[in-house]
Amino acid sequence: MLSNRELAQLIYPSLPHTSEEYEAMYPERQLPEGARVTRLGPSPTGFIHLGNLYGAFVDERLAHQSDGVFFLRIEDTDDKRFVENAIETIITSLAFFDIRFDEGVTESGDIGAYGDYTQSHRGEIYRTFARKLLEDGLAYPCFLSEEEISAIREKQEAEKTSPGIYAGWSKYRDWDKDEALAAEVESRIRSREPFVIRLKSRGVPNASAEETARHTVKDAIRGELSVPDNFQDVVIIKQTGIPTYHFAHVVDDHLMRTTHVVRGEEWLPSLPIHVELFEDLGWELPVYCHTAQLMKIGEDGNKRKLSKRKDPELSLDYYRSQGYHPAAVREYLLTILNSNYEEWRAANPEASSDEFEFTTEKMSSSGALFDLDKLNDVSKGTLLRIDARELAGWLKSWSEEFAPEYSYVFADMDHLADILDLGRHDARPRADLIYARQIMDYISYFFDESFTRQDSYPAEAADDSEVILRRYLESYDHSDDNGAWFDKIRLIATDLGYAAKPKDFRKHPEEYKGHVGHVSTVIRIALMGRATSPDVWAIQQIMGEETVRRRIEACL
Repeated sequence: MLSNRELAQLIYPSLPHTSEEYEAMYPERQLPEGARVTRLGPSPTGFIHLGNLYGAFVDERLAHQSDGVFFLRIEDTDDKRFVENAIETIITSLAFFDIRFDEGVTESGDIGAYGDYTQSHRGEIYRTFARKLLEDGLAYPCFLSEEEISAIREKQEAEKTSPGIYAGWSKYRDWDKDEALAAEVESRIRSREPFVIRLKSRGVPNASAEETARHTVKDAIRGELSVPDNFQDVVIIKQTGIPTYHFAHVVDDHLMRTTHVVRGEEWLPSLPIHVELFEDLGWELPVYCHTAQLMKIGEDGNKRKLSKRKDPELSLDYYRSQGYHPAAVREYLLTILNSNYEEWRAANPEASSDEFEFTTEKMSSSGALFDLDKLNDVSKGTLLRIDARELAGWLKSWSEEFAPEYSYVFADMDHLADILDLGRHDARPRADLIYARQIMDYISYFFDESFTRQDSYPAEAADDSEVILRRYLESYDHSDDNGAWFDKIRLIATDLGYAAKPKDFRKHPEEYKGHVGHVSTVIRIALMGRATSPDVWAIQQIMGEETVRRRIEACL
């Protein structure tokens, strides 16, 4: 009868390296004490979402704050979900938000000494460690067909026992205890019949809570977790020879010397499997960081998971196409990642967010609430701290990729910087800018190509609008300072029967047509096309005298 070693050799007769040789090829990293090695491992499905960015940000902060390494690994073992050009989408989307990798997959090839960083290119490595598990009697080939597995599932449902393949349900699990079965297994392998390789789990199926052995696993977010023994004989190598996620990520995280694994809490039920695989292979478990799910307040007022189908804001494409600045998104993510970040920001209003000491201990283990309105508020404050010329350059690069129809905005970059700087240095700075598309709409009145009159003249001054504008044009002097300019508007108002001060009109409305604010609003709408805007005098200084006169004349 075959031994475990002979069975492993029969399945994998010629592999270029031993497990010991791979250990030597991927040595311990030479990093400072306490340095963390993290990775992002997205699947190339064509959909890169906010959860990926959320996890990537945790990875990046943990690694770079500790002088460690952050790398990108493409986990493409599920070939059914592969989408063309998805890898390029992943790389460009994360780069847009200033997520920077030290190693891993790039558009021009891998960088780093621990590759290949694409799982589909690492088949021989997985087969080598699968062979090791076979040699140690910790895995076995299983020939159960889909029909047999379906029949097992139906029987388990009828018996109200735990579903799955484990001790007592696959005869191939104990192939080495029966000569006839061993001969059958050998024959079927030699005949090249399809099979999977399953982990031979050590847990006791359907055991009570008291009977189940448990392991203590350190989770950097949730503290110490008590994890039960795994009893499922999960597939580690599929019929195609491709490893499952369970097996591939364990092998890769060990060989790439990952110290901290950041992933969503949906992986918590799989933790017993991963603990067993690490133990069976004799490897130290990394520190897991199971992040809370991203939630939002639904229409019923209750929390719910962000949904790919219901919530366009789950996709990173939404933030890229709308033009959210990466600094604003990073700033917002920190407010939901660390509970003390907003307090720190209040105490350090001008500091870079990179100076904040991010910790997993301050992360929530319950649902992380995502609020688009809060992101917009954070973005307003963040853009205030970015130099207007830098912001203009960023808008130009965004427009070139996502909105080339705005090319006219960038004909004069100094002019654009002046527009973006409007009101930002006042005693109470204006925080009007949120994201690129909103900014393009907000500043549209500065450009003839996009200028439209959106609002009507105020009712109190509508009948006098022509005379107001004619008087304004006659008295207009572009060199007037703000005080002299407004004195002229006040004179026009009082000459036409309007109160010089709004409070006078409120006290004695019967004595006036309206107040000076109604008169200035007529001028504002003629110039800007809208009833509210920053300071009209300041806007005119940026527009220039020619545009001011042309706009007023167009209304006459």
